[in-house]
Amino acid sequence: MGQEKELQVGFVGNPNCGKTTLFNAYTGARLKVANWPGVTVEKKEGALKYHKHQFKLVDLPGIYSLTSYTMEEKLTRQFILDSEVDVIVDVADASALERNLYLTLQLIELGKPVVLALNMMDIVQERGMEIDLHRLPEMLGIPCIPVSARKRSGLQILIHTVAHHQEKRKAIFEHQHPEQEKPSHHRHNHHEEFAMVYDDVIEDKIDELTERMRAAGFKSPNYRWHALKLLEQDEEIMGQVGMDFTDIVDRSYETDIINEKYDFIEEIIEECLVNKQTKAAFTDRVDRLLTHRYLGLPMFLCIMAAVFFLTFFIGDWLKGYFENFLEWFSGVVSGGLSGIKVNAALISLIVDGIISGVGGILTFLPNIFILFLALAFLEDSGYMSRVAYVMDGLMGKLGLSGRAFIPMVLGFGCSVPAVMASRALEDPSDRRRTIFVTPFMSCSAKLPVYVLFSEMFFGKNAIFAAFSMYLIGMVIGVATAFVMSRMRRGDGAEPESDNVGAGGAKTACASCKRTCARRETQNPLLIELPEYKTPNARTIAIYVWEKVKDYLTKAGTTIFIASILVWFILNFGPAGLVKDMGESFGAMIGKTLTPVLATAGIGLWQIALALISGLAAKEVVVSSISVLFGIGNASSSAGMAELSAILAGLGFSALNAYALMVFVLLYTPCVATIAVIRRELKSVKWTVATVLYQLFIAWFMATLVYQAGRLFM
Repeated sequence: MGQEKELQVGFVGNPNCGKTTLFNAYTGARLKVANWPGVTVEKKEGALKYHKHQFKLVDLPGIYSLTSYTMEEKLTRQFILDSEVDVIVDVADASALERNLYLTLQLIELGKPVVLALNMMDIVQERGMEIDLHRLPEMLGIPCIPVSARKRSGLQILIHTVAHHQEKRKAIFEHQHPEQEKPSHHRHNHHEEFAMVYDDVIEDKIDELTERMRAAGFKSPNYRWHALKLLEQDEEIMGQVGMDFTDIVDRSYETDIINEKYDFIEEIIEECLVNKQTKAAFTDRVDRLLTHRYLGLPMFLCIMAAVFFLTFFIGDWLKGYFENFLEWFSGVVSGGLSGIKVNAALISLIVDGIISGVGGILTFLPNIFILFLALAFLEDSGYMSRVAYVMDGLMGKLGLSGRAFIPMVLGFGCSVPAVMASRALEDPSDRRRTIFVTPFMSCSAKLPVYVLFSEMFFGKNAIFAAFSMYLIGMVIGVATAFVMSRMRRGDGAEPESDNVGAGGAKTACASCKRTCARRETQNPLLIELPEYKTPNARTIAIYVWEKVKDYLTKAGTTIFIASILVWFILNFGPAGLVKDMGESFGAMIGKTLTPVLATAGIGLWQIALALISGLAAKEVVVSSISVLFGIGNASSSAGMAELSAILAGLGFSALNAYALMVFVLLYTPCVATIAVIRRELKSVKWTVATVLYQLFIAWFMATLVYQAGRLFM
């Protein structure tokens, strides 16, 4: 018997429904991340073998509907319709079933085999609620499997169901409608064929459109779905069909279809969800504080301050062990090479260039690890979406949607995915402004610079000095967005916010669920506020490992190469090998920039050269400084003391150090970020403008800090 064909399974669900956690439970770290051709919307793919079945699992972007308004909705819908998807796994948050079933009904209407994975069943049980797992499949006509991705329960049953549901079978529906409704006069009984049945007016129009498409020779595997899209006046589908239906579709029926879907969802919830209000949600109690109109923002700042306290306090304790190991390793290598009579220049390259440069960066790994661990914890617990909600009112006044704050928060980790996340913004101007300001958020690559200079010059206040960089970045970012918004309007008037204010967005979203499913003309912030939950250890481990792996990969490639290049330009000049670095190519390059940087208090040619090398990756600034000042390990206690003494001898004080930190915070991002900005904006002009603006702002703010500081010192 031959091996069965590989089944392609698409994982679809709302954001924060645990879809990725479930996907990771099946694939672990054995996955690859890819973009659709020409589009920076991620899809994750993983392989799985279950008994004799081979699966290709595809984790699609989190979406709320298939209405084809956002890029994610369009591409997810197109992927399901065009590709060879054998089964759709609809991952739903069972603790918020009412909100998740809208997408479920849309997926069923696509006509593909669908399996409903009722995730977070552990939370349902904790709340004392019950879901009738016999009645729910009767009403939806699809398998409904209870799972808990966090506790890894129900996974085998789910994948077994998927393996045996690839051929869509005729479902037996058991609808129970109120007796006062008028009996249907359709030519066939829709209730025996479909889970979602509309009123007679819409069903009659669906029948007429279906007959018209068949008669015209339009080929469709699912005429009902096409008819519904025509009734919603979906531009993409209307263009595909290419026929005139104005005699049938006299207006858009989208709102009617949405409302009837939610009427059916209410019917499902009434029949299938038991003890819904038995236990008050912990989430609501916590949100009274964390999303409070006035306390929400201070609470966010306090939480981030705690994150950086842990990053320094625990990270520095662990960093000490790395420093000791690096010092020992450097000594062993140096002694070993000297013992076998290796050329002194080569020893210098290996010890002072490679080990000092790359090793100096690796000692900051504990700090980076703690930072990513904390961010992963906040994200998986459900808090990060609250940040966007809390900031929505302020962001609206500054000319940006509350959605724009999500890429900005992601920028604390890395600017590359943060810039890519701007695709969630539908308005091109919003996207451009968000991309313009996102690099001002202090990414983790800049953290080694903050740690090094704050600990050298600010002692017990090092945490506050480093944390202030994150605040300054946010202030500069939102101020830039505000100025760009005013320039766009051109009249100097206060921009009118297109967003629902922080005081009413959540209430409107919770009380009027129909609004959440359709596109509003004013583009309000309608964001999922998921239930708070205990973060999943496996999900966090995978997230942190991926980030740490990226950091290590960068240390082994970009920083490795940069360290070698810096060593070469410091040890060679026009006359060849030099003994005095002041006569090297590096010194020549750095000295050309010192007059400009001197006004900002960073007019040392070594600092200028380190900043140039930081364009490859911001971590390289630290490794370059180690090489430039001849420090074996600048991040160790002894190295810091030695570097501090050298800098002090050159007139470099705490004020200069703070100005340097500000410059590193704000100046031109790394080449990887620039490449992503170019790809996202599809404009060389805007990319160049972004780079030059950030370089100017960095110089201006560093100069302002230094010159203002001199007046008081």
